[in-house]
Amino acid sequence: MTGKAMRLPIYQVDAFTDRVFAGNPAAVVPLESWLPDAQLQAIAAENNLAETAYFIRSGDGYELRWFTPAVEVDLCGHATLATAFVISTILEPGRGRMDFATRQAGTLTVTRDGDRYTLDFPNRPAKPAERVDPNLLAALGGPAPAAVLSGRDYLVVYESADAVRALAPDMALLSKLDLFAVCVTAPGDGGIDFVSRLFAPAQGIPEDPVTGSTHCMLTPYWAERLGKTVLTARQVSARGGDLLCELAGDRVKIGGQAVLYLEGSILV
Repeated sequence: MTGKAMRLPIYQVDAFTDRVFAGNPAAVVPLESWLPDAQLQAIAAENNLAETAYFIRSGDGYELRWFTPAVEVDLCGHATLATAFVISTILEPGRGRMDFATRQAGTLTVTRDGDRYTLDFPNRPAKPAERVDPNLLAALGGPAPAAVLSGRDYLVVYESADAVRALAPDMALLSKLDLFAVCVTAPGDGGIDFVSRLFAPAQGIPEDPVTGSTHCMLTPYWAERLGKTVLTARQVSARGGDLLCELAGDRVKIGGQAVLYLEGSILV
């Protein structure tokens, strides 16, 4: 190591769960000012979590960015929830509202009510796919889907939650697809309105444990299909996570809990 290392605080939070070792882990790194993009990406790669969130204070709110181990992303739910958790429980205990200015998704607001956090995100409905990558269904395997839609990601709809759970995709083939990620979904079971999984191997995330941003696409789909605006959702990854979703016009509200796993510092 040459020169003097910079010490940065870091927190690891399991989001969309009320217990450690479940939900989706995110790293949260508060900054005084923005570091070079290459350094932000290198830290995220070193963390090797689905997302590392960085934020700086900006007036009464914050600026927020998210990085996978491979790329910067335009929207991330679980790392936004994790950031709000760190601010309202550790850095500014009791804070009930946090406004995050982002580069591509506008201002995202998170409110806290007890141990539940609600994200106010853009509504991103999918449309029936005009063109489907010829490798998509081969990469997913499993039964033929009931429908294929697309937005930022493919949305592949199956008949049953068990079909979604049983998928064992070919990640190498999935990584060659023409959209950002692939979300698979089906009607829920056990009292849940719908279930899902999310695969994004080309972005450094073979399977994301719980994906807030994809519920911007899932919520309007299931709200229309089920005829209701408030829905319970479960992402049926190995870790699993629970979300409460509400369609609110051109916005989607996504609720969940979070728990702190690690607190420390990094030297860069």
